[in-house]
Amino acid sequence: MTVHIHEHDNCRWLLDTLSDYIDGELDATLCQEIEAHLAACENCRVVVDTLRKTVLLYRTPDPPILPGDVEERLFKVLDLEPYLLRGVAAAPILLSPDPVGLLRGALEIESPSGQEQVLAAYLVDAMRQRGYDRAFVDEAGNAIGEIGPADAERTAVLLGHMDTVPGYIPVRIEGDQLYGRGSVDAKGPLCAFIEAAARVRPSPNWRIVVVGAVEEEAATSRGARHVIPRYRPDACVIGEPSAWDRVTLGYKGRLLADFTARQPMGHTAGPLESVAEAAVTWWLGVRQFAEGFNQGREAAFDRLLPSLRDICSSNDGLYDRVDATVGLRLPLDVEREALERAIRQAIPSIPGLEVRISFRGYEPAYRAPKNTALVRAFLAAIREQGGQPGFKVKTGTSDMNVVGPAWQCPILAYGPGDSSLDHTPEEHIGISEYLRAIEVLADVLGRMVGSDMV
Repeated sequence: MTVHIHEHDNCRWLLDTLSDYIDGELDATLCQEIEAHLAACENCRVVVDTLRKTVLLYRTPDPPILPGDVEERLFKVLDLEPYLLRGVAAAPILLSPDPVGLLRGALEIESPSGQEQVLAAYLVDAMRQRGYDRAFVDEAGNAIGEIGPADAERTAVLLGHMDTVPGYIPVRIEGDQLYGRGSVDAKGPLCAFIEAAARVRPSPNWRIVVVGAVEEEAATSRGARHVIPRYRPDACVIGEPSAWDRVTLGYKGRLLADFTARQPMGHTAGPLESVAEAAVTWWLGVRQFAEGFNQGREAAFDRLLPSLRDICSSNDGLYDRVDATVGLRLPLDVEREALERAIRQAIPSIPGLEVRISFRGYEPAYRAPKNTALVRAFLAAIREQGGQPGFKVKTGTSDMNVVGPAWQCPILAYGPGDSSLDHTPEEHIGISEYLRAIEVLADVLGRMVGSDMV
């Protein structure tokens, strides 16, 4: 497949004249120039087709209004009751049959952790439109699509996630770049899964399962944990940005430590440390332990990486209080009990200071083997697209940490996008890279499970 990368200025010129072009208000010469541009620019064709469909929708007669009891039953079946109760049912998003339209529609739906219901319904509809044998929202709120026999002997799971961190980014196309929260992390990889799987018809003994999981960003991984006992895959791909020509084999682990301390209020000129100073002393002790642990360790993946996530002091007129959270990114060989003991030992000894430490969000580090049929299929598919494949390990955490130890099958993470843009105000994905990643994924699935390409 040849991907056309167009000139930014020409596309912006077209967008400035687009409404008049759709309404037939431009002269013939300008129309010919626009049509010549559209013939060479796939991305602009997508924009024009989408706008035409939108105009057509709004020119059709108003849809019938559902009776109140019917609307309530419908929202209950679709698991959209929270939106009905708030009186803010989501505006309908037009399903697009093309890959860029699918992703853009997904980006238009805000889905921070715990609020994935509307996006799940949208993705299920998209999978049904693309001919999946089964598509549904499961009990956890995951969007599930399956291709192939439900009782197939072998299963390949493509596990992405629907939720994003908070923060709205206006959805827009600028040149080859599609902007929007989740474009990289990780609606881009998930939509690439949906498109690629739709192109492959598994052999009779294989089933492809696409999962859009909930709450990956919330440190609970509720969606991934829900599917662990429901599938026993022979291969798994995690949907996270790796760049189209790279695969990710490992993620560091995670532990969050919450520090709460209080002491009777005293004059700020007194001799004792304040509670805020006590929290800082504790943090410096944790960091000192990490520095000792990291002696002789050069690679970031092998180091214990602590960060002070939050610190806040307050008082009620009688007691001073401080709350702090430290996050630790864990290497493969750290022992949880020894680490928690060291964190407790960093508590300063101050008369009258009451301290409570609790731990949450623990996930062990995980690194997948390199010599598997799944890895080899990706290397071959990337080369087929003209790339030079390579491997990554990441200092963050993903659902690979959750399902990898449980499933014990060949596994890796793959997806289009630059992970340095995760969670940033400028999050965007290259459209050409997104399309190329779909080609790679379809090739991999064809090599692994396919009998025919659709």
